[in-house]
Amino acid sequence: MPSEPIAPSFDLTDRKWLPVLREDGTADELSLREVFEQAHALRRLVGEVPTQEFALLRLLLAILHDAIEGPEDIGEWQELWDGGLPVARITAYLDEYRERFDLLHPQTPFFQTVDLRTATGEFTSLERMVADVPNGARFFTMRAHGTPRLTFAEAARWLVHAHAYDTSGIKTGAVGDPRVKGGKVYPQGVGWAGYLGGVCAEGDNLRETLLLNLIAFDTENLRLAPERDLPAWRRPPADARPMDALESSRRPAGVRDLYTWQSRRVRYAYDDEGVHGVILAYGDALTPHNRHDREPMTGWRRSAAQEKKLGQAQVYMPREHDPSRSAWRGLGALVAGHTQGGEQRGEAAAIVRPRILDWVARTTVEGELPRNFLIRARLVGVVYGTQQSVIDEVVDDAVTMPVVLLHQRDTDLGHAAIGAVRDAEGAVNALGSFAADLARAAGSEAEPSEDAARYVGCATLDEPFCAWLARLNPGEDSQRQRAAWQTQAYQIVRRLGYDLIRGASDGSWEGRVIKTSKGQEMWLNASQAELTFHTRLRKALPAAMLNGTNPEPASGQSEQPPVEVLS
Repeated sequence: MPSEPIAPSFDLTDRKWLPVLREDGTADELSLREVFEQAHALRRLVGEVPTQEFALLRLLLAILHDAIEGPEDIGEWQELWDGGLPVARITAYLDEYRERFDLLHPQTPFFQTVDLRTATGEFTSLERMVADVPNGARFFTMRAHGTPRLTFAEAARWLVHAHAYDTSGIKTGAVGDPRVKGGKVYPQGVGWAGYLGGVCAEGDNLRETLLLNLIAFDTENLRLAPERDLPAWRRPPADARPMDALESSRRPAGVRDLYTWQSRRVRYAYDDEGVHGVILAYGDALTPHNRHDREPMTGWRRSAAQEKKLGQAQVYMPREHDPSRSAWRGLGALVAGHTQGGEQRGEAAAIVRPRILDWVARTTVEGELPRNFLIRARLVGVVYGTQQSVIDEVVDDAVTMPVVLLHQRDTDLGHAAIGAVRDAEGAVNALGSFAADLARAAGSEAEPSEDAARYVGCATLDEPFCAWLARLNPGEDSQRQRAAWQTQAYQIVRRLGYDLIRGASDGSWEGRVIKTSKGQEMWLNASQAELTFHTRLRKALPAAMLNGTNPEPASGQSEQPPVEVLS
């Protein structure tokens, strides 16, 4: 008798599909089992886009949380930190649920809905799944001509990414979805992670990164219901319908539920060579307001507009990343997580820092993580455009800092670091005003010159500030360390000022009469602008003067050569 054909399978527990960077800098792909077994020897996950890496990290965290059913408290977490990942326990867990991790399983394909179909019975092209396929712009992409096919490994990665970051917009309706009108479902919002200004803590290797983000179930500022908190593969397979109102009101029940939230219904079309089509429909919508007690991997901001719209006293929304600002410039929201003076006035905090950073701080207060342990706060997010129907930009930045900066009990060093950001921004403002004054003196528009100088100032201070931040020592006086930064910033910005004055036009040296913001008339030329710049710079960085920094204008008798004035 002829043997029955073998059912197709792509078992994610055994097949290589997770892209990683090894400690020696080489790239590789591993299975789920291999990633946990080798986590100590891997630098990190990598992805085709940074958001894919963030989504895959959350998937691994959901597996780890569920496999160990914890950690229950800081003591159990400390055992993991000291002893390593419980690989045997994780492997047994993956064995138990391996059918739900099969991308091509005939009844329960991973993160898919097996009987999903449209009224026409057609599948669409894979461009909808792949975030780096250009929307009309074919430059700086590996997929300029679209995506007719994906390997099974690629398809698995983009499947996880779609549930996390898929765009909104009008989608083809799936048969059985009550939201379908005229064959379409109108916008239901982006994937859950798309709302977030994603933040995670990175260590020296993937093992440390997983554990630094593995929050204990007794965390007080998160609502966790471990008995109901299940990842998607431990729940009944979903059909085309969204969850009902009662179920929606009780979820997400915890981080395992949230990290694997099924925001879409997906079904792949495939053959022996890979995936060639997809049905991508809406799944379970999740509104972002007031989830700050559920979602730990983002900061939160209080929204007056949403409070008015929803008629609620307090509404917090995820705090998205600004692609125009370097990570270190938002250090205050990461370290302190509130606006200065808000609590003293009896008001609710305007900003809530990511709970994941609260957790990392706890590991040094209640656990045994050293206070000078360096973490890398990684910031990942997207900027959507055109009613959230396309991805315009992807944000990926990081800032390395000693974990003591996150302490609520020992705040001196954190306040010094936040103050150092203000110092840098004050110096950059002085530089921008200098460029604007030079433009006004020449009769040109001030704003473009000011913006360009501010950009150069921030970019030039970026690396020195991050290096200073990483060197902060909890054993030294915090104000002395801040003064050292002011001295360094003064020298850097002063040199940038010298570049501006050296490039000043003949017109700015001749000068002209301008009107001030108060309507008064004054004469302004390059020399006057330079004197004003140095006054502003000394005011922004007063400790630099106490350290003996030469306060003379750069074009005078100082460390720089004199400027040749053309006539």
